[in-house]
Amino acid sequence: MVAGPAAADAVARARRLPGLNVGLHLVLVEGDSVLGHASLPSVTGNDGRFGTHQTALGFRYFFSPRARGELCAEIRAQFTAYRATGLPLHHADCHKHMHLHPTVARLMIDIGREFGLRRIRVPAEPPATLEACGVAPSLGDRVLYAWTQLLRHRARRAGLTCTDHVFGIKWSGQMTLPHVQTLLAHLPPGSSEIYFHPATSHDADLDALMPGYRHQDEFQALLESGLKFS
Repeated sequence: MVAGPAAADAVARARRLPGLNVGLHLVLVEGDSVLGHASLPSVTGNDGRFGTHQTALGFRYFFSPRARGELCAEIRAQFTAYRATGLPLHHADCHKHMHLHPTVARLMIDIGREFGLRRIRVPAEPPATLEACGVAPSLGDRVLYAWTQLLRHRARRAGLTCTDHVFGIKWSGQMTLPHVQTLLAHLPPGSSEIYFHPATSHDADLDALMPGYRHQDEFQALLESGLKFS
């Protein structure tokens, strides 16, 4: 999140870890913009932040030429800000998986390729694996999984790579050690990404932003010596 309040600290930490693959997490909903409200009057509030109503923004991005123009400018600005950090661009995705929106996906891929983008996240969490883990997938889970195939097709057509599966959606904020152990025992064939929202200590602002998330438990799961991530 290049416009986030901790962006400079994150960049400094990444520079101290040259083997870490770092990517751009585009923010186009529920977060700070780079360009600000004056440049994005139809898609941000007076504070320069994108709204939290994802569906409403999605309709605006799809149907409003003005909103699409602002969206294009902001995506380019975020890629430009990332390039200015000097960090290699390993991948890109969007906050709250907003790149599942066809307009956002097209712009992210087209603009991203100008900046050397070669890999994106396709948030495809297979319902069969959820069932094997003892979780009953909802109709929404199944629809989302089917919809991700459109993004995968677009990515492959553009020559971008992505993992076969992504986990951490159904258990978002709850990737505790028992959940991770269960998931690792039922991973499907192919390449998988598991994502977390770890934190080393309690933070009131973070808790307010992500109520119910078990950040510290997720951090401890990542430190568990018996787990093998590769």
